[in-house]
Amino acid sequence: MALPTQIEQRFAALGFDPAEVEERFVRGSGPGGQKINKTSSTVWLRHRPTGIEVRCQRERSQSANRELAWQELSERLAERVRSAASAAVSEREAERRRTRQKSRRQKVRMIEAKKHRAKHKAGRGRVREE
Repeated sequence: MALPTQIEQRFAALGFDPAEVEERFVRGSGPGGQKINKTSSTVWLRHRPTGIEVRCQRERSQSANRELAWQELSERLAERVRSAASAAVSEREAERRRTRQKSRRQKVRMIEAKKHRAKHKAGRGRVREE
């Protein structure tokens, strides 16, 4: 069975190959009685490189379930790409904040805090015998 061109285009836009997906048709579970026990209308997809699995038995039709499963898989892969991109942006932002120049006021506060701490520590030391 060929994939709808819309899903193929979405996979291409995300940078994934539909050939990396393992597709199986299995018997469903849950309510449905004899029909669900006799037909393999549930679609199970697994994207091998990422390990993302999708199982769909929402409809009675195998073809409808197949399309829904492929859509859900593409949505999960898109979410993964988005989260990776936002993590990279936040990492760059954190690095920028860490390495930026301190303001004059920050430097003054830092020196005052060091002097205060030094005064506090000056009281420590060995006990002198007189």
